[in-house]
Amino acid sequence: MNKTKSAIAVVVLSLLSLPAWAQSAAAAAVAVKPVTNPAELEARYPALDEIEIPEVPSYTLPNGMQLYLLPDDTLPIITGRALIRTGNLFDPPDKIGLSGVTGSVLRIGGTKSRSGDEIDQELENMAASVEAGIGETSGSANFWTLKENLGRVLEIFADVLMNPGFRQDKIDFTKQQIRSGIARRNDDAHGIAAREFTNLIYGKDNPYGWQLEYEHIDNIDRSDVVAFYERYFFPANVSLAIYGDFSPEEMKAAIEKAFAGWTAKQPPVPEFPGVKAGEDGKVYFVDKTDVNQSNIQIGHLAGTLRDADYAALEVMNSILGGGFHSRLFQKVRSDLGLAYHASSSWGARYDQPGIFQITIGTKSESTVGAIEAALKQVDLIRTEPVSPNELKTAIDGVLNSFVFNFDTRSKTLRRLVNYRYWDYPEDFILQYRNAIRDVTAADVLRVAKQHLHPDKMKVVVVGKVGDFEKPLDSLGRPVEKLDISIPEPKGEQVEQDETSLARGREILAKAQQAAGGADKLAAVKDLTKSYSFKSKSGLNAEQTVRIVLPDTMLQESVLPFGKLVAAVGPEGGWMRAPQGLMPMPPQQLEQSKGELFRLRESLLLSDRMPNRTVNFVEQADFNGRTAAVVEVSEQNGPSVRLWIDEASGELIKQTYQSSAITGSPAQVEQIFSDYRDADGLRAPFKVTILANGEEFAQVEVSEIHYNTGLDKAAMMQPPQ
Repeated sequence: MNKTKSAIAVVVLSLLSLPAWAQSAAAAAVAVKPVTNPAELEARYPALDEIEIPEVPSYTLPNGMQLYLLPDDTLPIITGRALIRTGNLFDPPDKIGLSGVTGSVLRIGGTKSRSGDEIDQELENMAASVEAGIGETSGSANFWTLKENLGRVLEIFADVLMNPGFRQDKIDFTKQQIRSGIARRNDDAHGIAAREFTNLIYGKDNPYGWQLEYEHIDNIDRSDVVAFYERYFFPANVSLAIYGDFSPEEMKAAIEKAFAGWTAKQPPVPEFPGVKAGEDGKVYFVDKTDVNQSNIQIGHLAGTLRDADYAALEVMNSILGGGFHSRLFQKVRSDLGLAYHASSSWGARYDQPGIFQITIGTKSESTVGAIEAALKQVDLIRTEPVSPNELKTAIDGVLNSFVFNFDTRSKTLRRLVNYRYWDYPEDFILQYRNAIRDVTAADVLRVAKQHLHPDKMKVVVVGKVGDFEKPLDSLGRPVEKLDISIPEPKGEQVEQDETSLARGREILAKAQQAAGGADKLAAVKDLTKSYSFKSKSGLNAEQTVRIVLPDTMLQESVLPFGKLVAAVGPEGGWMRAPQGLMPMPPQQLEQSKGELFRLRESLLLSDRMPNRTVNFVEQADFNGRTAAVVEVSEQNGPSVRLWIDEASGELIKQTYQSSAITGSPAQVEQIFSDYRDADGLRAPFKVTILANGEEFAQVEVSEIHYNTGLDKAAMMQPPQ
């Protein structure tokens, strides 16, 4: 045992004889003991062996597929990864999300001969996996298997790539998952900041900055999925890399056999679209009133991996905000106490510019100060040389983490295939390492001056603006509020003409008469309704709602876990739950405004409102009753369909799209029954609510009173 190992052994044995708390303290002391003698450092940490990149033989199969093989008999495991030149940058503008649906259903939709569930069961029995997906600039299909099951797994893998079934139920399932994601996209403040920042940097007029909405998903059908697959999934557009315990000759023969029937051909895939972004130096903000912290993103376009200055920029970023040692962390977070998180990244991509971004999390009252402090650090690194210690720490940090690029041979194979995919030299990673070693303080200053432009950086802030210590325009930049509302999906478009509009008004007039008369409805200024709400999920509530027409509502709900009070008015809303008082979140605010729009007493008077149209849609049967279906829509706003009994004029059902029940857009039906007299008007005392055809809840009304003199201002005053 050499002296170094002996010393370490003594330390370890000594630690084992100490109590636990002392062991931790002693270990920490050993770990942070500074080394001032370079010879001692070399003795303690000998230099790493030189990295060797293994030879990876490649083949072009008769059908045009590229094959890469890297054998390794360490474990009886074999993995494969097919890389397909496609991506969501090829989505049509009116069908954003098409690639994502295709990539998901490629696997879960099964093949023409077996369902996705059957494949799941078969793979589970072998402890194997086959997965697929499509990202921004590539598609992939992967398998993992024990060596003994290779033949069967390879057959399934090839079948998925060559013969996808694209079953309609799995397409519908995937689209519903995406809708759910859209509905929840504003729940997380950090997610909002990251999303809006990226979209603004790349620009919303090109695929890099497009925003996926309900209408795009609703535009996608099975024929679109099949067409996308056929355009991009063909052998000459696929690179397949296999790693593990196999003989290269036998594996090549097995792959040729498995894919022998795949002879599809297509023209070469075009280049990915270029980035078209502007740099305006504005401050953009989202006023999220239900948070007490601000999420901040600052930056502009960065560059590509092949840029001559990439290595120096990585070192520069490491010094600026790349870790615990960085200036942003030390100055903005630790010294000034303006943030609980502060970092930066120089985002380089293979083909198009990535993004340079500073990310900050801070309390609301430190928002502007944190932005100012971060921008000051950007200015300093552009105007003053970095210290020798900063430079050495940054270079060592990058180089010390370099080994993780080579800790498995499978990583090496994956990287090699990526380099060939993007036409990079196979030793690019070593070129990058050598360039890092050569970076000087002068290089850092030069690239910071050349590539960082504080005046052009966009600033995105998501937080409670009313709590900021000073206004955002004190930063001396133009300020713009962002609209992050989620557009509801566009319903089926109904043609309108003079005849259908006249017929719609005629039917609505009959419904007014059945409810007690248009004049009595118009005389309603406020209403109070008490009812029980019983959902199929078992959540029951006793509720009272008070409404002052047309725009103010106060709802009190007694739930198993406590009382919930919510109010909405023209200027916003609030909620009081057992946890305390809070502003009404934007999504709930929109839902409440939708409830006010769909209030029966005002809907029946829509023909008197200049911003609404009443259009006859069709005649339909409902539970043996003939109904005239009328669509009421608000200009640039929501719409609802009313089913009015042609015999009696009673409103028997209304249908509309809403995310309130399922968390994503659903077809909601409210079925009205048990009509009774209430203060001179006829009103339903029972409502059955359905979502996507399934019963969701029953509402039983106990009391309805009109014009009791509700005080609008008092209703909007939060309880103390």
